[in-house]
Amino acid sequence: MAEVEAVQLKEEGNRHFQLQDYKAATNSYSQALKLTKDKALLATLYRNRAACGLKTESYVQAASDASRAIDINSSDIKALYRRCQALEHLGKLDQAFKDVQRCATLEPRNQNFQEMLRRLNTSIQEKLRVQFSTDSRVQKMFEILLDENSEADKREKAANNLIVLGREEAGAEKIFQNNGVALLLQLLDTKKPELVLAAVRTLSGMCSGHQARATVILHAVRIDRICSLMAVENEEMSLAVCNLLQAIIDSLSGEDKREHRGKEEALVLDTKKDLKQITSHLLDMLVSKKVSGQGRDQALNLLNKNVPRKDLAIHDNSRTIYVVDNGLRKILKVVGQVPDLPSCLPLTDNTRMLASILINKLYDDLRCDPERDHFRKICEEYITGKFDPQDMDKNLNAIQTVSGILQGPFDLGNQLLGLKGVMEMMVALCGSERETDQLVAVEALIHASTKLSRATFIITNGVSLLKQIYKTTKNEKIKIRTLVGLCKLGSAGGTDYGLRQFAEGSTEKLAKQCRKWLCNMSIDTRTRRWAVEGLAYLTLDADVKDDFVQDVPALQAMFELAKTSDKTILYSVATTLVNCTNSYDVKEVIPELVQLAKFSKQHVPEEHPKALIPLALEGTDVGKVKAAHALAKIAAVSNPDIAFPGERVYEVVRPLVRLLDTQRDGLQNYEALLGLTNLSGRSDKLRQKIFKERALPDIENYMFENHDQLRQAATECMCNMVLHKEVQERFLADGNDRLKLVVLLCGEDDDKVQNAAAGALAMLTAAHKKLCLKMTQVTTQWLEILQRLCLHDQLSVQHRGLVIAYNLLAADAELAKKLVESELLEILTVVGKQEPDEKKAEVVQTARECLIKCMDYGFIKPVS
Repeated sequence: MAEVEAVQLKEEGNRHFQLQDYKAATNSYSQALKLTKDKALLATLYRNRAACGLKTESYVQAASDASRAIDINSSDIKALYRRCQALEHLGKLDQAFKDVQRCATLEPRNQNFQEMLRRLNTSIQEKLRVQFSTDSRVQKMFEILLDENSEADKREKAANNLIVLGREEAGAEKIFQNNGVALLLQLLDTKKPELVLAAVRTLSGMCSGHQARATVILHAVRIDRICSLMAVENEEMSLAVCNLLQAIIDSLSGEDKREHRGKEEALVLDTKKDLKQITSHLLDMLVSKKVSGQGRDQALNLLNKNVPRKDLAIHDNSRTIYVVDNGLRKILKVVGQVPDLPSCLPLTDNTRMLASILINKLYDDLRCDPERDHFRKICEEYITGKFDPQDMDKNLNAIQTVSGILQGPFDLGNQLLGLKGVMEMMVALCGSERETDQLVAVEALIHASTKLSRATFIITNGVSLLKQIYKTTKNEKIKIRTLVGLCKLGSAGGTDYGLRQFAEGSTEKLAKQCRKWLCNMSIDTRTRRWAVEGLAYLTLDADVKDDFVQDVPALQAMFELAKTSDKTILYSVATTLVNCTNSYDVKEVIPELVQLAKFSKQHVPEEHPKALIPLALEGTDVGKVKAAHALAKIAAVSNPDIAFPGERVYEVVRPLVRLLDTQRDGLQNYEALLGLTNLSGRSDKLRQKIFKERALPDIENYMFENHDQLRQAATECMCNMVLHKEVQERFLADGNDRLKLVVLLCGEDDDKVQNAAAGALAMLTAAHKKLCLKMTQVTTQWLEILQRLCLHDQLSVQHRGLVIAYNLLAADAELAKKLVESELLEILTVVGKQEPDEKKAEVVQTARECLIKCMDYGFIKPVS
């Protein structure tokens, strides 16, 4: 049966093929292949499926199917020809030629086979010619480049062509196989920058994505020579060699994810030794005086990119441990360099920052406390080993090292500040007469002020010195840095006003001076960037940021400065913008922890006195009203969870309640009521806070107001407040008209007032049966008002009216009987018989529940 079905599927596939439905044909042939074991039929099915593959341009599948047919019958001429066609499209011309040659042997007079033979022969000859031409081109390029008499434009063209060829897999392999590496080494030997650059870039392309070539090139060129090329002063050359080394590292470490084929795929090379050698040479570059600032930066960039783990989920951090053991002291030496000293290594504006980043990355890449302790001990030994009473330059290097670490792993830097003599040396250097000492000390003080406890020590011991230096020095570099030191110390408490160390208004004066320095284009870039550093601290102050955002020239100067090559400025610019736009998270304050801190005599952060809540509670009479009104505006239109995060939301209630006063204008009262409505809808705890602030009488007074909007806002607020237990008890108490007022407001012509009042009445009658009975006693109009609600045009009002009706029906049988005998039953019947669409579903359902309740009492009977 299976063989019969296979033949039927083959015929079905043939019909699909004739109709050019090749996908359906392929499916039929595939199903048939699963059902038969007959070799002749299998060969036919594979051959037919190969034909479908050719039609759908699935050449790999077509070649595979044709091969299977040939395996069954080696003389299957159709299968041979179809495989030939597929192989031609796949670019395997020599294999295709063999297949068609066999076809022509089997059928010598077949013109198609003869034509295919001629075409393939031509294509193969052309391919060989191109390959030969490529080899010749490579040789010609090298001849032009190595010939000193070649014309400049020819040399440039040859160099560019060689670089392009090296970036292509086929071209790179041709260069490699035609003694290209040796010829490229000859280009390096010329010492001519343009030829060396061309050679480096070509080598970089040849190394990319090919581990074997990268290994050969690394050994042929030698890592010491590569590093010496990267060490040159030429920025373009240094960057090109850095890219070459990165390509080698990526290929050796497997970071380059290109697919390898053929021999390359079969190679298994042990690259750990080569990678370790590269890391070792890069570390040696850091402390060599022969290395340019650009070269040192590139070495640091390579270490930053390749040593620390990219994913902390990877367990192995052996590269970091190797660098810590063999190179941390070298990195610390770079961090501790003082540009003004004769012994300073060649640096750029970014070198020390790159070294600080590397220290930070290495420290973060450590896995356990023993590793971190070892790291810290190396740093401590290095710094304390620099202290020398007889050699001030060594002391400067020690303090500069601490300063650099403070810009990296802050926790480690703060631990090092606790070393004996470090803080004292910083303060002492400020008093030195040598300008270099002052420069280093001031920068160190700036970075040390990150830790508040340290900043307090510095304020106690060093502010007077900083002020003295600022007043007396004529060196602009020192003056601006001293100003930044004062800026940072002036904002050491952040937004905590209780820790402000300087008098009110001092920060504005400091900021004004910073803006002045920033806009002075005659000052060098490196010095002007410190003005932005100062603003990064001072813009925590509300007045400073207000002044700064209105100073357009200062803003433009800051943005222009950010475009310069000195990338250390970017963080300060970003911080300033964050401060000016308040784009940072504010920590939630937990009252219990605040009380605990006060009890243990710990410092508790204080808000700035210009913050709205303190102003609304403790300011002048006019200030209290304006601040409370501002809070009301925010509370009325904002999500309280976002506008007043954490426990702060409870502090907003009192100012809003105080704003409910007939002496205030209508807008202030209205927005205060809206704010309280918004807050009372958030939680019962907030409703309790509003109740305890004695807001209920004021809210009720505004419910009597003639002003429609005030009456509406007050009623909406009461609608939320009646959810609170203590408010309900006020309505339950005898001798008051609270419930009567709500019932009468349900009969108002204003839809919004009706909606709010009906909502309040629905919740009250749902909470207490007593209030259901009381509702019928407070006014003779109660039934008429209820009927109007149940017939209301606005669905939300109608739904609330029906809920009230259900509450009354459920509360007491006698009351229910009274309602059934009225026109309300007819209203409920009409509403309940409606077809419930999406909009009216709740209304119709509630009416039906009322009718069911009446049936439960036996007042009405269902109609079959």
